[in-house]
Amino acid sequence: MRCRALGRSGLSVSEIGYGAWGIGESAWVGATESESVRALHRAVELGVNFVDTARGYGESERIVGRVVRERSGDEVLVATKVPPKNQMWPAPEGVDPAETFPGEHIRESLETSLRVSGLDHFDVLQFHVWSDDWVGRGDWLETITTLKQEGKIRLFGVSVNDHRPDSALALVRSGAVDSVQVIYNVFDQAPADELLPACAEHGVGVIVRVPLDEGGLTGRITAGTTFPEGDWRGRYFRDDRPAQVERRVAAIAADLGVATDGIAECALRFVLSSPEVSTVIPGMRSVRNVERNTAVSDGRSLTAAQLAVLSRHRWQRNFYS
Repeated sequence: MRCRALGRSGLSVSEIGYGAWGIGESAWVGATESESVRALHRAVELGVNFVDTARGYGESERIVGRVVRERSGDEVLVATKVPPKNQMWPAPEGVDPAETFPGEHIRESLETSLRVSGLDHFDVLQFHVWSDDWVGRGDWLETITTLKQEGKIRLFGVSVNDHRPDSALALVRSGAVDSVQVIYNVFDQAPADELLPACAEHGVGVIVRVPLDEGGLTGRITAGTTFPEGDWRGRYFRDDRPAQVERRVAAIAADLGVATDGIAECALRFVLSSPEVSTVIPGMRSVRNVERNTAVSDGRSLTAAQLAVLSRHRWQRNFYS
């Protein structure tokens, strides 16, 4: 497993991290705690040292904490997230930071996360939404500074609103943040326009989520794909969206000259081709997925010609809406 610097923090993170949203029975349909635990253990065995979870991810924090404690001989860095107090995703314009991340809410959420996980600190504490309107306002930064001094967190980050990499530019340039988490993939290449260069300039780590477009860039979503009742992906890939995705992926495969089942590997290598990226955190619920995704960290890169092909497949849309 190859590692990269997490911005200016001094921490070194595995370039393939572990997205822990979908683990445990309370998460995605079909997830089981036993398989999640096996997958997490296998990931650490293969060199993954960065796990991303959140207060809002069901049983995820508890399961992650359990595995980290069971692997006390391995250094595993854990990031979690504070949900907005007003429970509004994404952050709407014009909302005061006192409504989303007042100091007492940040501390209360963190204390709950520590208790649930059984950990004595988190390496990165992230706000689960962000608005640049909050830079220089509210008491959130004072609280973050105090929590760092108390040793309960090491770094501060934000999870950038879906498909809105521009919404954290002022924060990155302010010097107040250590890392940003952002959607970046073959379809949504917008972060490369301004956010990634700004992070490189200001020493901010970049955590990439949704590198496989919630499964769209795996080659397994086709016009006939359906999801079990209760699986949120049924909404993400509703109506004719699976057919749209199938056509787009087929075009990518044809242009690259690869089989559709090789698209996931190409998609991960696309993200890692950006030197500004510190780690990419695909969701992994099984040992098989862990082994396939971690195998991408082998030092091989896409060629300039392949990257040029993928740059033409930018597809700006928001399936979350």
